[in-house]
Amino acid sequence: MIKKLFLICTVLSIISCAPKQELVLLETDYGNMKISLYDSTPLHRDNFKKLVKEGFYNDLLFHRIIKGFMIQGGDPKSKGADASARLGGGGPGYQIDAEIGAYHFKGTLAAARTGGPSNPEKRSSGSQFYIVQGRQTPAMQLQQMATQKGIKYSPEDIARYETDGGTPGLDADYTVFGEVIEGMDIIDKIAAVQTAPGDRPVNDVKMKLSIVKK
Repeated sequence: MIKKLFLICTVLSIISCAPKQELVLLETDYGNMKISLYDSTPLHRDNFKKLVKEGFYNDLLFHRIIKGFMIQGGDPKSKGADASARLGGGGPGYQIDAEIGAYHFKGTLAAARTGGPSNPEKRSSGSQFYIVQGRQTPAMQLQQMATQKGIKYSPEDIARYETDGGTPGLDADYTVFGEVIEGMDIIDKIAAVQTAPGDRPVNDVKMKLSIVKK
């Protein structure tokens, strides 16, 4: 009996001492989101956590918002930017090697990047990111895209795109490295703000990011 109690106490001790997962808390005037980062994309995960811990993202803007598509931020030039400023070209001075694999379901966090022939390796911006809102996508449309891109969606993937939605047209082209696990409704609130030509919100949508324990 004593040995059994000792074993139970030891197991409980190990569980209580196990390191807790670090999440990213993204705060806005529209509410907060908690984001879990993928271990399958270590380059993006570690870079994002580093910038968050340095306070890099604090007071930056969601400078590009397209309802039914995504909300984008992370340009350091957006901090205190004049309403007439053209945003979207800033970064920390480096790019990140692509870690493409995960899909663009609603709520996923992905890295923005330069498109076209100037970036054939699909390397990511060192700081700019977007959070997917997207739309529900029928299975037939998914199958057509899968054939064109050489993607094999599982039945679970198809069901998730049909019910939760997303932007499958970006799959296999951009690195998805995390997902919102709390505050999905905040994506919709931010995506609904009024925007000016160029997709910048008429009223600034600021962010503050920090690391919290799960």
